[in-house]
Amino acid sequence: MTTDASEEWRRWHERRREAVSAPYGPLALTGTHWLADHPEGQLPDIPGRWTADGDAVALTAVEGDGLTVDGAPFAGRVRLTADRGPVAGARVAYGARRLAVLVREGLWGVRDFDPAAVARRRFAGIEVTPYDPRWSVPGRFVPYDEHRTVRVPNVDGRVRGLPLGGELAFTLDGRESALQVSVEADGSLWAVFADASSGRGSYRFRFLLLGVPDADGRTAVDFNRAMLPPCAFADAFVCPLPPPGNTLGFAVIAGERRPV
Repeated sequence: MTTDASEEWRRWHERRREAVSAPYGPLALTGTHWLADHPEGQLPDIPGRWTADGDAVALTAVEGDGLTVDGAPFAGRVRLTADRGPVAGARVAYGARRLAVLVREGLWGVRDFDPAAVARRRFAGIEVTPYDPRWSVPGRFVPYDEHRTVRVPNVDGRVRGLPLGGELAFTLDGRESALQVSVEADGSLWAVFADASSGRGSYRFRFLLLGVPDADGRTAVDFNRAMLPPCAFADAFVCPLPPPGNTLGFAVIAGERRPV
């Protein structure tokens, strides 16, 4: 069992490295531009005019701007909703760059992904702790009576809402602990947490993805798969910091530690 789990973890780590270093992975993000910060509609080093237009973004461009929309050269005006799929499929492109539209709490922005980003060229890997079965323990999810949203700082200095669906309890080395977790659309769980090693041997916080709990709320808590957040690879991401109560009082010497 341990050998199989260790091999599955090794493949997970390889997939993570490939995803991070992909042409439009986190390392390719060079900027997140909020339209409210650019009322004239001119974004840094991005052609065209970008403005908020109710429930969408209005892009106006001329042929000489060199933009494409849906793969075709673009001139005129188009309304764009948020890009929900892979970055490579973003509707607007500027050469090899992908300009992905996003919205956060009613504020519209544009993310600039460039496969030629310096961070992507310099990336050498992810420092990770070798698999250790003691960091994988049973957990039990207890949902809240109703979903909650807490306001937490994000890495860009702004405060945004973080939806929370319940609490995940587990015991590790005889210590009872719990994390507040969000519930994804498919029923899987997600936590942002810190621990005693955060900022001292590992990034200042990490993410933990967990499977869909069974009918009794049981799911595995595997810190071997603790992940660096996207902002560990590019400053332009707006990751949330851990909510109150999600800083563990012990060092989690497992999972991803920092980029190298």
